[in-house]
Amino acid sequence: MFQGVFALVVLVIGYVLIANIQTELEGLGLNIFPFVSTKGSFPFIDFSSDFLGQRAGFKIDQRSFGFDYTANDTFFRAFITGLLNTIQVSMIGIAIATVLGVVVGVSRLSSNWLVSRVATLYVETFRNIPLLLQLIFWYIAVFLKAPLIGDSLDFFGVAFLSVRGLALPEVQSSSGFGIWIIFVPLAVGAAIAVRHMLIRRQDETGKPSYPWWGASGAFVAIVGVSFLILGMPLAIDSPEVGQFSYEGGMTIKPELAALITGLSVYTASFIAEIVRGSVLAIPKGQTEAAQALGFNGVQRLRLVILPQALAIIIPPLTNQYLNLMKNSSLAIAVAYKDLFDVGNVTINQAGQAVPMVALLMAAYLSLSLTISAVMNGIYSRLKWRSAR
Repeated sequence: MFQGVFALVVLVIGYVLIANIQTELEGLGLNIFPFVSTKGSFPFIDFSSDFLGQRAGFKIDQRSFGFDYTANDTFFRAFITGLLNTIQVSMIGIAIATVLGVVVGVSRLSSNWLVSRVATLYVETFRNIPLLLQLIFWYIAVFLKAPLIGDSLDFFGVAFLSVRGLALPEVQSSSGFGIWIIFVPLAVGAAIAVRHMLIRRQDETGKPSYPWWGASGAFVAIVGVSFLILGMPLAIDSPEVGQFSYEGGMTIKPELAALITGLSVYTASFIAEIVRGSVLAIPKGQTEAAQALGFNGVQRLRLVILPQALAIIIPPLTNQYLNLMKNSSLAIAVAYKDLFDVGNVTINQAGQAVPMVALLMAAYLSLSLTISAVMNGIYSRLKWRSAR
């Protein structure tokens, strides 16, 4: 009862606040939200005043996930383009930072003096330099100092690096891709079934049946055979160096490369410390027991230490993922059109600061809650399996 009354009071206060602010702003020809009006006794939806439907009039060279955008499109489409750019940077940055952070964190615990000291130097260096300075360094001192396209660095004819960006092979799909992709979840289901069957056989006979190998074989067999039957619906388009730009493949522009590198390297230094601390939190007896069973260093880490450390790693790791996503708003420093930069340009073009800031806050909040929900789901699943 008390919670309901409290919620009602909050809603009433919020309504009065929004209505008063909206009334004053409408007197100035402004809106607090692009779709709210106070004409009448209550605020109501009014899409006729929605500035997001107006022509944007500015270009966005960097686009993600094949989303098309031109300067003649609306502010809303520009907003979605910036949102997708932020999502792309966050996804790639999280993946790279996780792998790099785990490697560096484990390396700090290495018995090899050189490996341990190099990992420590990495952590202490990148963790204590402001991210903004690192982004500027990677952009100006590294990627913009790359050779001209005619003198591109050649990585075995597969990839090229120049001031135009990093050119990589691109996977392109053909007409049979839509059918082939259906076999992928079927292969996953078959792999899970094979794994459970082999585990059951292993429990019944007491002999190793290698369930993971069997599951992997089933997955590869189904995916591979269907791939061949459908005439190889995926092809690799390799880049070539042209006179003024790369031809074929995909090109990661210096702005995106600098942003991903800076975010990944910076966040990985914090993830490394999380991994190191979590591993040290595992009782020493676990390691000694694994040694007594004859496990080597890699087996101890993979089968005993890291599985137990995951429960400790995930909560602070979630915070680092959230920080990386929010830190991507510094993309404006390297001229990358992310969500924040597009919002800033929209404010200057449309003159709708309050609604645009509200939309930006809602977008970043949604991304944060999505990351938190995914990580909480993984954590709950891990705790459930541990309790079995």
